[in-house]
Amino acid sequence: MIVEQRTYTTHPGKWRDYLALYEAEGLAVQRRILGRMVGYYYSEAGALNQIVHLWAYQDLQERETRRARLAADPQWQAYVQRMLPLLQHQESKLLKPAPFFTHSWHDDASQS
Repeated sequence: MIVEQRTYTTHPGKWRDYLALYEAEGLAVQRRILGRMVGYYYSEAGALNQIVHLWAYQDLQERETRRARLAADPQWQAYVQRMLPLLQHQESKLLKPAPFFTHSWHDDASQS
């Protein structure tokens, strides 16, 4: 199992616009294609105007396959065109679990 941590930094004060657009146009597409959302957060302290979302995959191959399907989806492509102007920076980290950790997320991906 791997978890991808994606951190998006919006232009100052645009995080609310980002979340509203994502909920209206991006969320359903990502849930349908990526499946296992571990969490979706925004920053309250420290570095501000940041959105952090976590997605779980069985392995790198599953991530590659699902991300390619997402990138090819016309609904997702339309959403991205409206979303990108809100962002200043994007970062992605792939996280591996510690040997003693067992996952407990809801497995939406089994329906895909």
